[in-house]
Amino acid sequence: MSNIARQMVATATLALLAATPALAETPATAATPATASATAATPAGQALPPKEQGNQVPASPVSEAYPAEAIGDGVTSGGYNQSRWVEDWRRYRDPKKRDDFLDRLKFIPLDGKGDIYLTLSGELRFRVNETTNPNLRAGEAQRQDITRIVGGADLHLGSHVRLFGELAHGGLAGQNLGTITPQLRNDLVVQQSFVDLTGTIAQADVGIRYGRQTFADGPNLMVVPRDNNTIFTVYNGTRAWARAKQVRVDLFDFHTTQLGVGGTGDDISDRGRRFSGISGGIVLPKTLFGGSKLYLDPFFWRLRNDAATWGRTTTREERFFYGLHTLGDIGPVNLDWTVNYQGGNYDGRPISAWLLLFAQNYRLGKDRSAPRVGFHADYASGGGAYTGGTLRNALAPFGNNIYYSYQLYATPTNLIALAPTFTFSPLKTVRLSAEYQLSWRDTVRDAVYRANGTAFAGTQNVPGRKIADTARLQAVWTISPRVNVTGRYEHLMAGPALKNAGYSSSDFLAGWLSLRF
Repeated sequence: MSNIARQMVATATLALLAATPALAETPATAATPATASATAATPAGQALPPKEQGNQVPASPVSEAYPAEAIGDGVTSGGYNQSRWVEDWRRYRDPKKRDDFLDRLKFIPLDGKGDIYLTLSGELRFRVNETTNPNLRAGEAQRQDITRIVGGADLHLGSHVRLFGELAHGGLAGQNLGTITPQLRNDLVVQQSFVDLTGTIAQADVGIRYGRQTFADGPNLMVVPRDNNTIFTVYNGTRAWARAKQVRVDLFDFHTTQLGVGGTGDDISDRGRRFSGISGGIVLPKTLFGGSKLYLDPFFWRLRNDAATWGRTTTREERFFYGLHTLGDIGPVNLDWTVNYQGGNYDGRPISAWLLLFAQNYRLGKDRSAPRVGFHADYASGGGAYTGGTLRNALAPFGNNIYYSYQLYATPTNLIALAPTFTFSPLKTVRLSAEYQLSWRDTVRDAVYRANGTAFAGTQNVPGRKIADTARLQAVWTISPRVNVTGRYEHLMAGPALKNAGYSSSDFLAGWLSLRF
């Protein structure tokens, strides 16, 4: 571990120790799906229902008219968000509202009026993963001991200018680790670094951001920071937005970040992968379904990858995403639906693919922590990687990579998935989520694909449509808004599509402690 990383550990540890006496005084909140998503996506991967987002705060220093829960910056719960720049701690301008030392770090005034202020943030996450038959090959189990350390600073220069920076450290040890990626082990990374300019034009909040940043303005399965990794998925470039009372628009032009492992100097903008487009939002009338709270988010994106691999070919791909995303509540029903058509070209071949993603659940009671039953049904077209002609393999560019498997053994490419889900709270501060997923291939003439987009070798040559049955359980204990414990278990029962190619079943067990301020 580098000296800088050690200093980050020491500073964060002292801060958390200073907060310990206050933990018992802080009202514990129920471990809702929002709390889980702030540290790890729920098994169903769904966004938190808008009615259940307690303690919601504005997503930027500008007072916004558009509802914060649908603004495209992820879920905020208890004041905390996966992207720390979303958080608004201006309430601590009043010293009477501060309970401890950490509250003081959330609002540090740098002028007499408090218009110029600094917000500090940090996270420590200690995690252990245990996987039998890693890569679904019979063999010695894998154990990963993972440490995440993050420190951030958010400087507001009045109401129109802000600077944000964030350093991250990823530690990895254990047994039978296999290939180690920079997203898992990295001494020090500039995870985010950007400048914002904001204002108001014609009663709309407008802004522009330039630099390295997280981005989540789209369906959860298509674009998120990927909290499961130790280091987030971040982009380099420009994002601009305009938000009125009923509509919003978000434009972006990014290159992905290519991480090195030699410190902060070798994390570069990857000019070979460009992600750009427009995401919108419309607040649908509440009278549409008799008191509903629904949002319709159209999007049009372009992803250019100069080294895309399908089958045995690695070459340039230009893919266009035309989609509609609907989310929100209709009484006790919460839904998150996406319809997406993908076109473009791959090595001169046309692309024609579909993603149909439907997640819904029903609340069994009036209380926001009441049990929920539901299911998700998803279709990701497949074909063409090994047979030539039109490429029909769908792609989720930067989506929630644990949605279909905690072990990262599935992705929405050549996939049909159906999973009943159940979420409940046996205790006020404990939230349990369970699901049983059945998975098939769309076509047996193409491979089964992992979450990183690579194929399970040989699966394109064997019969069998059924991929696997997957039983999953997640438990989140929210000790306080700052501290939670998460546990996960998954049993993957390989089907003919995997077994016929020599792959095995697998068990996965994970647990971690997350501390934030």
